[in-house]
Amino acid sequence: MSEDLPPARTYATSEMTAEVHDYGAQVTRWAPTGADPVLWLSPRARFEPGAAIRGGVPICFPWFGPGRSGDLAPAHGFARITPWRLTAEVVGEAAVNLTFELTQDDASAEAFPHRYHAAYRVGLGPELALDLTVTNTGDEPFEVDEALHAYLAVGDVREVWLEGLDGARYVDKVSDGEATQQGDVRFTGETDRVYHSGGPMRLVDPQLGRTLVVGTRDAHNVVVWTPWWAKAGQAGDIGEAAWTSFVCVEAANALEDYVTVAPGASHTLGYRLRVEGLADAPLA
Repeated sequence: MSEDLPPARTYATSEMTAEVHDYGAQVTRWAPTGADPVLWLSPRARFEPGAAIRGGVPICFPWFGPGRSGDLAPAHGFARITPWRLTAEVVGEAAVNLTFELTQDDASAEAFPHRYHAAYRVGLGPELALDLTVTNTGDEPFEVDEALHAYLAVGDVREVWLEGLDGARYVDKVSDGEATQQGDVRFTGETDRVYHSGGPMRLVDPQLGRTLVVGTRDAHNVVVWTPWWAKAGQAGDIGEAAWTSFVCVEAANALEDYVTVAPGASHTLGYRLRVEGLADAPLA
């Protein structure tokens, strides 16, 4: 790891192990005790100021991708490449609860010149619980895109399937079209979809012998992404050898499902993740 960034905060309780960076308030590791890692972190991840950490759960805010205008930078907004302040840390025998915050005094952009307060609550226990609350502290309403961009570790993305999105409409960013999901989501090539659904979902992984149960809160969208080999090879922080070991299943409010936050109002986007066996994991 580069010495340019402070080391991650590491936690080990009776129920889990985890790592969290102040940079981006990014959880880069979480695993129930005795389980394989649930979050994927690229072996080529960069830990440098100004660079996004490839893996874990990056926070996309205040826009998603290049924004609705298609030309905003940095990609996915400034929150994931800015140090957040840790304002609360409660360490128990079984669980850890953290709160980070970010305001316009920490990070802003010409495309988002608004007064805001972002609070990010991280619950690390037998379940991973993430909540991003954005409050408008200014005098005018503003619009935000947001996502909790979870990279989920899998045995082989070509062998897993995602349940819970059957019948949902989605925007296909690979084909630049729209379609309706028929049955479970299976992966046979590059996939980049924004579903008009908030889940819940089950990611079934026969190779690792587990099911990841995903739930969301106040998410109008689920984003599902795998780069496949060609695009992964073009990304210097993924590489051609690593693309089979993850798939992104994200909670989001993006595209036409952006959120308008009135002065003095707040909006919370949540993400929940737990590990179950192959056959006995009910939807969240």
